[in-house]
Amino acid sequence: MSTNKNSARAARKPQTRLGVDIGGTFTDVALEIGTTPYTAKTLTTHGAPERGVLTGMAEVVAKAGIKPQDVDIIIYGTTLATNMLIERRGAKTALVTTEGFRDSIEMRNENRFEQYDVNIDLPEPLVPRHLRFPIPERLTAQGRVLLPLREDAVEALIPQLEKEGIESIAVGFIHSYAHPIHEQQARDILARRLPKISITLSSDVSPEMREFERFSTACANAYVQPLMSRHLTALGHDLKAAGFDCPLFLMLSGGGITTLDTAIRFPVRLVESGPAGGAIFASHVAHQCGAKNVVSYDMGGTTAKICMIDAFQPQTSRTFEVARVYRFMKGSGLPLRIPVIEMVEIGAGGGSLAHIDSLGRIAVGPESAGSEPGPACYGRGGTKPAVTDADVILGKIDPNNFAGGRMTLDRDSAGKALIAEVGKPLGLELPHAALGVSEMVDENMANAARVHAIESGKDIEVRTLIAFGGAAPIHVSRLAEKLAIPRVIIPTGAGVGSAIGFLRAPVAYEVIRSHHQRLSKFNGRTATALIAEMRAEAKKVVEPGAAGAKLVEKRIAFMRYVGQGHEVAVNLPTDKFGADAAKALRKAFEKSYSELYDRTIPHLDVEVLTWALLL
Repeated sequence: MSTNKNSARAARKPQTRLGVDIGGTFTDVALEIGTTPYTAKTLTTHGAPERGVLTGMAEVVAKAGIKPQDVDIIIYGTTLATNMLIERRGAKTALVTTEGFRDSIEMRNENRFEQYDVNIDLPEPLVPRHLRFPIPERLTAQGRVLLPLREDAVEALIPQLEKEGIESIAVGFIHSYAHPIHEQQARDILARRLPKISITLSSDVSPEMREFERFSTACANAYVQPLMSRHLTALGHDLKAAGFDCPLFLMLSGGGITTLDTAIRFPVRLVESGPAGGAIFASHVAHQCGAKNVVSYDMGGTTAKICMIDAFQPQTSRTFEVARVYRFMKGSGLPLRIPVIEMVEIGAGGGSLAHIDSLGRIAVGPESAGSEPGPACYGRGGTKPAVTDADVILGKIDPNNFAGGRMTLDRDSAGKALIAEVGKPLGLELPHAALGVSEMVDENMANAARVHAIESGKDIEVRTLIAFGGAAPIHVSRLAEKLAIPRVIIPTGAGVGSAIGFLRAPVAYEVIRSHHQRLSKFNGRTATALIAEMRAEAKKVVEPGAAGAKLVEKRIAFMRYVGQGHEVAVNLPTDKFGADAAKALRKAFEKSYSELYDRTIPHLDVEVLTWALLL
């Protein structure tokens, strides 16, 4: 972009910002000129998602009475990476790993998410065994070289990789989080001989201990990288061809936005970009309304998402699962070690299909009608009843004013589908069949919210419920009643909440490093140097999109009592660790531990495993 164009845009007020969120059923577009909003909602075009994007963008620009070249910034969130992982439509990927660890991604961590199921199904690894190549090398957990990398063994892989038609390579060596030298050497050898193949290093995408999760994340990034790179690059060209000559940013799963180059390098960080935008939207609404502690409720066409927000900040996590074999059962998917906004997701959207289960009960989801063919009332060939069909019959949706009047719904088709699949099997008349479907989906959401609150150590009934998404506002009153929540907020623009949330998200990036230290032997100088190194890495990503804005830094240490298996996130008030650092860290840890478990363990040493810096 020329300097003259930049100067002209900087001088023009107010700024024009556009957000696009591709969902399972609808593509939402939100445009703001200063504080004046314009929105559009179009059906998602699954075969060519960019078609629905450009249609929605053209519509919202026309509504605002501006031209594409008047838009100053576009923020884009997509489910494309998630869908590739779920539907196994990614690139043909190889894993180069340490000799003896070829089967780590298949052995997993031996946790059984369904304890009593003797025929339990585990997700197939993204990389089959014959495409996992062991290489002699070894580092210690402290990063010291025990066995140098056999470079000739890496060279010997080249003919095999070419013969297999490999499109992308993940490199994951044991303990590379402590020292990435062997992964970098392997990358350099492979890149020299195979310059057109994408290469992902586990030490780049997830530099944390626990090799199964790290290797799984590296494989997922490699698996989606070639196709996401082509899609995002093509999208940039299509936008310019349509007249949108402005910066394009991508929404990250952790709640920030980043540049196109970073998104192409780490596409795995985009997997939960849409729901993350919704949580940012709810946080902004909470701040406007002075509701310090809330629960956000995002119900779209395919799923419902629930997120706890404390002091106007969404709850976050470093672990996420995708492509679950048992769709909404924790532990049954592929683990990704990436920064995410933590939320519970269930198959309870407007398109979730209703049926009678083997015990003769009404069940809803997790299968969804999506946008093709959609619920029966869409008139697009769907014959099975969905939640939207029940809402039409109950009068919760005006069939003549759906999606802002863009669609007219067929009430008769909705009734026929409900009677055939629910009414006749249970001997219910149409209104009762519709009520049964609506009540079941509301109870599913209420139960998920209760469990999520308990697991987070929080009381849900003292919170405010913020509802957004295409279906949430018409279900929120019953959900609040079930949860004994006294206050509900339905914000302006609720139907396209995630897209509006994109416009509220900051340019941000999170860097994570595993570096083990016990507080009894804490080395403050090493910790200070590590934080400085992480800050420098984050700045390289953030500063190109921050346009000279003031940078805000958040530091977190993941700590536990010695002997425990999992860590607690502890906010670090400083980036410099002096003589009394160990005492201050223990005090901060015990505060966080007590908030979660309502107790501490005296006289037991504490250790830091991982450090995170968000800029």
